[in-house]
Amino acid sequence: MEAKIISSIQNPLVKKILHLKEKSRERKKAGLFVVEGQRELELAQKGGYHFETLLYCPEILPQLDLNLISKNPNAEIVQISKQVYEKVAYRETTEGVLAIAKAKKHSLEDIQFSTKSPLVLVAEAPEKPGNVGALLRTADAAAVDAVLIANPKSDLYNPNIIRSSVGCVFTNQIGMGSTGEIIDFLKQRNIKINCAALTASKNYVECDFTQGTAIVVGTEATGLTDEWLQNSDQNIIIPMQGEIDSMNVSVSAAILIFEAKRQRGF
Repeated sequence: MEAKIISSIQNPLVKKILHLKEKSRERKKAGLFVVEGQRELELAQKGGYHFETLLYCPEILPQLDLNLISKNPNAEIVQISKQVYEKVAYRETTEGVLAIAKAKKHSLEDIQFSTKSPLVLVAEAPEKPGNVGALLRTADAAAVDAVLIANPKSDLYNPNIIRSSVGCVFTNQIGMGSTGEIIDFLKQRNIKINCAALTASKNYVECDFTQGTAIVVGTEATGLTDEWLQNSDQNIIIPMQGEIDSMNVSVSAAILIFEAKRQRGF
């Protein structure tokens, strides 16, 4: 396929990419987002994402990966100048390739489990893209069965989330919904709700995470809402030995998730 060539930063496609990168409203309206970097593109493709447009800078990357082209036969192939690439690239150090990809809906109804005792990470209203990315990296490292985001505050395809997750936004099975919807989803599937909380809590190492288990974490500032605590099967706590009573949410989640994996023979 012959590639289209763009050398002007005033090109409409360049402006489209910038809008998709910078504005959540534009991403949601178009159902599209921008992926940058060879590894991220490979992970997105492996995760079942489809690319509408593939762009590369021959001065940085002489030839586009033929596998990307073959797996996306309907994608428009575009060569861009180094000036254009530097305008649209999010990272300073990158591989000269990016794509416009089609977003997924992340409906709870689409979540499928291949085991009778799934391990699920639930995050309520995470606000900071860096924390969301770190949670997704933890989930990928532990190969949890799903990540559920309740009352999301950040657009999942925010470039900061994609970057901080090092592409794990594409490798995890992710569902989104309200707190009530996710609680119903878990109860319908007999998945025990374990809420990280300070009150009426049990030391996490004394809890049984071998059955269907959801580890639920809230924000560092306010913790979990009452709706979660009222529906919790067990509140769990990581004992603190210093002066403060909380850790970064992604660190807490990692400790709890890997204890569950240890109990499961990981």
